[in-house]
Amino acid sequence: MRVAIVDESAARASIIEEGLSALDGCEIFVIGERHGLLARIAEIGPDIVLMDLGNPSRDVLEEYFAVSRALDRPIAMFVDESDEESIAASVEAGVSAYVVDGLAAKRIRPLLDLAVRRFNAFARLQSDLDEVKGKLAERETIDRAKRILMDSRGFGEPQAYGEMRKAAMDQGRRIVDIAEAIVTAHELMGGK
Repeated sequence: MRVAIVDESAARASIIEEGLSALDGCEIFVIGERHGLLARIAEIGPDIVLMDLGNPSRDVLEEYFAVSRALDRPIAMFVDESDEESIAASVEAGVSAYVVDGLAAKRIRPLLDLAVRRFNAFARLQSDLDEVKGKLAERETIDRAKRILMDSRGFGEPQAYGEMRKAAMDQGRRIVDIAEAIVTAHELMGGK
């Protein structure tokens, strides 16, 4: 496992490193400055990012939340104190674990596990949502193509669908591809 630790304080970063020392096969990379952070993380390609911010100003916290939004990996963020607004912003930014006043070597491993599990659970939910949205969009395209065929060719709904299904089978394509072609052709001919 590749772990990136983002911390401007070497002393605090060493606490995290100590907490990770019990993990076998763990490569640890410490990033000690904010400048070029995204590029540096991209170079490392970590499996998880641990950010220890201590007591950041609102601007610094917002900067790290922007980094969190850009990363597609589990993130655990440690801060000394927080408020409801910061906690809500961390969730919106995709932070998997937001830990307030909890930086201790013995807590690192369980928090790392939590961050990875929450990230994976959220990724599964996002994937499921994307799949459902895709199917809904396909269904809407097919329904629109059926309406076009019904209006332009005088077909009933079963016949319109049957024609699209037959064309899909004859051409070795998916029915949604045929529906998209019908909708596109209709739009090119000035239809709405």
